[in-house]
Amino acid sequence: MMQFAWQSYKRYAMGKNELQPLTKDGYQGNMFGGLSGATVIDSLDTLYLMELKEEFQEAKTWVEENFHLNVSGEASLFEVNIRYIGGLLSAFYLTGEDVFRMKAIKLGEKLLPAFNTPTGIPKGVVNFKSGSNRSWGWTTTGSSSILAEFGSLHLEFLHLSELSGNQVFAEKVRHIRKFLRKIDKPFGLYPNFISPVSGNWIQHHVSVGGLGDSFYEYLIKSWLMSAKTDTEAKDMYYEALTAIETHLVNVSPGGLTYIAEWRGGNLDHKMGHLACFSGGMIALGAEDAEEDKRAHYRELAAQITKTCHESYDRSDTKLGPEAFWFNSGKEAVATQLSESYYILRPEVVESYMYLWRQTHNPIYREWGWEVVMALEKYCRTEAGFAGIQDVYSSIPNHDNKQQTFFLAETLKYLYLLFSEDDMLSLEDWVFNTEAHPLPVNHSDSAGRVGGQL
Repeated sequence: MMQFAWQSYKRYAMGKNELQPLTKDGYQGNMFGGLSGATVIDSLDTLYLMELKEEFQEAKTWVEENFHLNVSGEASLFEVNIRYIGGLLSAFYLTGEDVFRMKAIKLGEKLLPAFNTPTGIPKGVVNFKSGSNRSWGWTTTGSSSILAEFGSLHLEFLHLSELSGNQVFAEKVRHIRKFLRKIDKPFGLYPNFISPVSGNWIQHHVSVGGLGDSFYEYLIKSWLMSAKTDTEAKDMYYEALTAIETHLVNVSPGGLTYIAEWRGGNLDHKMGHLACFSGGMIALGAEDAEEDKRAHYRELAAQITKTCHESYDRSDTKLGPEAFWFNSGKEAVATQLSESYYILRPEVVESYMYLWRQTHNPIYREWGWEVVMALEKYCRTEAGFAGIQDVYSSIPNHDNKQQTFFLAETLKYLYLLFSEDDMLSLEDWVFNTEAHPLPVNHSDSAGRVGGQL
């Protein structure tokens, strides 16, 4: 599947950000500030891990010869960080090839103007030409920073400081952490929107899905990546998880455990596909919980993952919708067409991988194989993989995009689900939120990974 996805991209869209499989051409978009080759950068580590040596060499050559950073558009701080910087860092740590390290650091420097705000909370959009920054226009009041975006920089920025010797990256993210630690949180919950100017929360909307998701993930992963020395991250993670469990976790009449969304005290009884990473996250964090809570968190992780599986199993295609509800007798299904699409997202198979690594219960591999078969049946087109517009229709209506995260995450997590546990051992690696592996900072590991850390 990876070979087919890569070869289709190479044939029709090489150097463009994404392949459009139906029209057999490339898509640039405007999320990356004029940077090209998002699919190339996102695919590097997957190609390398799968030992697709020829394909990896093609990707590396493209980076060396054609990946130019002198661009002048407006970029998403978050997307450039998790896809490009994450992808380059992983490629460096896996191969030791300095071209990846150098480009990651240079790109990191281009993101720094986003942090020029009164609070040090970065704005979401940075202009690569002028160095100006702004918030996304669609956010609340058009002037908010998003929790998942400014909260998902920590892993990559610490590595940028480590590899460059420039402490500015680490200082920026430590300042964000300090700010969030100090600020008052409603019921211990973190709302999704904050003003980077005043430092106040804007609206009390809380979600473990989109807008919130990877902030929580980066807390527990910061603890793990630090070889369990970053106790601040660990404490903040368990405090947040306790608040989530108290206020957002519910069990449906049919016995399905889900994480609702909170709007100033009212609950929306729905989960987004993006929230389905949380089963894996809670499993990953369970090992370091207090002893009397470990079994509880393992069970919670298994139950949430089972609910996300149900959202797949209750569709005609065995692929899950973008969002699914628990109300008026309906459970784990989308209630309107606008939420019934599937865009090759990885979060459910990500949780299967973590649960498999923790339990070795064969059900997770069975569920993963169901996804493989469904992807092949409903998402494979003549020229690459595409999302589908309605998971409840067995006659697929494809969208026209092979998402970069399909190669970076969905296929990687499926591959790891069927690999031995020592393939990117969870003792030695943490995955950024785009599934790019970053090494754990074992103090004795100097020279062990790519000659660094």
